[in-house]
This record gives sequence, structure tokens and C-alpha cells, in this order.
Amino acid sequence: MQQVNKSSDPAPSLWAYRYQRLMLTPFFRSLLRVGVPFAFAFGLVTAYIGNEERQEKIMMAISDMRDQIETRPEFIVELLAIEGASENVEEDIREIFPFDFPASSFDIDIDHVHEMISGLPAVRSADVRIRRGGTMVVTVSERVPVAVWRTWDELALLDAEGFVVAEIAARSERADLPVLAGEGAHADVPGALAILEAAAPLGARVLGLVRMGERRWDVVLDKDQRILLPEDGSVRALERVLVLNQTQDMLARDLAIVDMRLAGRPTVRLNQPAAETWWRVRESMTGIKQ
Repeated sequence: MQQVNKSSDPAPSLWAYRYQRLMLTPFFRSLLRVGVPFAFAFGLVTAYIGNEERQEKIMMAISDMRDQIETRPEFIVELLAIEGASENVEEDIREIFPFDFPASSFDIDIDHVHEMISGLPAVRSADVRIRRGGTMVVTVSERVPVAVWRTWDELALLDAEGFVVAEIAARSERADLPVLAGEGAHADVPGALAILEAAAPLGARVLGLVRMGERRWDVVLDKDQRILLPEDGSVRALERVLVLNQTQDMLARDLAIVDMRLAGRPTVRLNQPAAETWWRVRESMTGIKQ
């Protein structure tokens, strides 16, 4: 009988068989090719930067590199240019501007600058950008005053949306603008402008409008006359008064108030001298004393 030589057995050992099986899996091959070198390199880097002195040197090197980049001439802002702003608004912008020039563009928070400028009462909108050549350009769209708002203790300028643009010390500063008075007058500037436009035939006789109860307007005329308008349909009510004035010269008479608050029953009130005269005439004609 022939003996079998075990040392010449071609079959692999159990561990060799398992290793060959592992090498056939893509995950294990990727782990050997990528994972092991990465783990080795990560370990070396961690061990190197684990030293506090080395960490400080690395941080200083990064800081120096950043300073060298940020202080390059192409990143330096040296001038603030303001476009579209009046002289007063430009002064306000320069006064609140939070940065000193020259400054690196990396140190300037453009969003913060935009927020500050847009928060000025006279500014409707603003655009902030940095142009080549080291210039920060602020383009401003201002609110345009359309009326003077008289309150108990101050005079303010209102734009067409009712925003307070600025305060003024005296009416003479903006004598070209109509006057709105009363609490809540700023809440209906479009309505007031429509009334003033309709009242244009009265010319300089219109002194202004007064907001009553924060819901309707009175038209104030010279000679101590008032036209009381309703909450709704105020322009149409005023147009009726103008037609009566054109046909009957009503506002030239001794009237103190023309009350149009009730559309179906407009009323008038005589001024004090006319009322006293009327009562005297009535008394002489009827013998009935007031």
C-alpha cells in the first residue's frame, strides 16, 4: 500500500482559505487600500498636532497667512461713496457708519451696514456693495415728504405711505407741503392726498386736514370754516360741496361748518356773528326771544 505524503497536499490551510475569501470581498480590499493608510496618516497627524506648542505654531501660521491675504491692496476699502442721497441724509449715513477707512473688505459686515442705513427714517431702500478700486458704494432711495404732520408737541414730515421722514422745527421750513393734524393722521395719508387733490379748486383757502377720531377727515378753510367729511366716500362728499359752492357760492357766505357726514342729510352751521344776527331778525319778526 502506497503512503500519502501530507506535506505535499495542495489544499490551503484554514487561515489561508479565510484570507483568500476576504480578499475576494470589495469592502475588505477597499479597507486595505484606503482605510489602513488613512488611519495610519490620521494617527501620525494627531500625534504631531497633539503637542500644544505645535498647535500654537500652526495657529500663528494660519493667522499670518490670513492677514497676508486680507491686507492685500485689492481687498482694502479706502473710500465711502453715497449716491442718491440728499445732503442731510448723507451726513446721517456718514455719522452712523461703523467702520473707519482704510479697512479690509473681510472686516466689513455689509449686511450690518445695509441694516443700519435702511433703518434711517428718510431711507426707503438702500443698496450696499464694494466696487473694484477700494470703494464702498451706498445707493440710497429716499422717502419723499408729501405732508407736514402736526401733533401736540412736534412737526414731522410724512411720505405717501405715512412714514415719518424727519422732524422740523417750524412750519415755514416746508411751507410748500399741506398740513395734516390729529392723532392717527399718518395712518391715512393716501386718503388725505386724494381729498387735497379734490379740494384743489379752493386754492389757498385750504389750510389743511384734521383727522377726527382716527377714522375721518375735516377740511379746514380760512375764515374759520370747516367741511366735515364722512368716513366713507369723503372725496365724493367734498365734490358735492364744491358743486354747491360753484353754483351758489356757498362757502362765501357766513358759514362756520358744512357737515357732510350724513350723505342723505347735509347740514350747515352759521358762524357766531351770523347766528346772532339771525336770532335778532327772528326775534324782531316773531317777538320770540332766544
